[in-house]
Amino acid sequence: MMADGSHMGRRSHERLERDLRKASLSFVSAAPMPMDLKHVPSTRERGWYLALMAPNIKGPTYAWLDPSRLYCHQQGFQDCVEDLIQPFRGDPIDQVAGIDAMGFILGSAIANTLQKSFVAIRKAGHLCVETLTQPYRDYSGRDKVMEMRTDAITPGLRVLLVDQWVETGGTMQAAAQLVERQGGVVAGIAAICIEDSEGGRWLKDRYKWSHCVPPHLMAQFNAHRLDSFKAFEPGQGLP
Repeated sequence: MMADGSHMGRRSHERLERDLRKASLSFVSAAPMPMDLKHVPSTRERGWYLALMAPNIKGPTYAWLDPSRLYCHQQGFQDCVEDLIQPFRGDPIDQVAGIDAMGFILGSAIANTLQKSFVAIRKAGHLCVETLTQPYRDYSGRDKVMEMRTDAITPGLRVLLVDQWVETGGTMQAAAQLVERQGGVVAGIAAICIEDSEGGRWLKDRYKWSHCVPPHLMAQFNAHRLDSFKAFEPGQGLP
């Protein structure tokens, strides 16, 4: 009986080990993974591509995330652009202005989709033509100056302003001032996210606006902590 009991005990122990291994494998396989750059979900809800964005892994001297990873996904980039311009479909827009530097990517894509002209709003010191300048304070608290050419805006021209992100709102406000000082009209502002900062709220109250973040995710964006980052592995690229 002792031998049989010992044999049964070993068998039970082996079964337990097998069950634990299976549970471990199941946990690993069920663990969330960052979205790769080719996979297209069967259901593409508004903002699905936001899970493509990468977290900051380099420290406090960098922005808290890298939105540009979603541009590497063909469908994600297209859907992002479409979501941004949807509220402006049918609006009288004459020109799209992209803000240096990442706003150039979204701005030119939006201008191309809307079949409108594009003008670049640059950091000061890069344009070799007559320019108008505007001081501002960026999201990091640094005082800077932006500029734009003076031959692109005419009185009454309706301009859609585009940047990649609006955190404190200072950069977008300065861009709007450049347009308005030349007699242009800000037809709207667009960015992947317009955070609920004091400056972000000021912009939303003053201008028609569009961003990609669904309301139920806004708290995560304001806190700079996205659930999608928990599964992100730096180095995940084109499979």
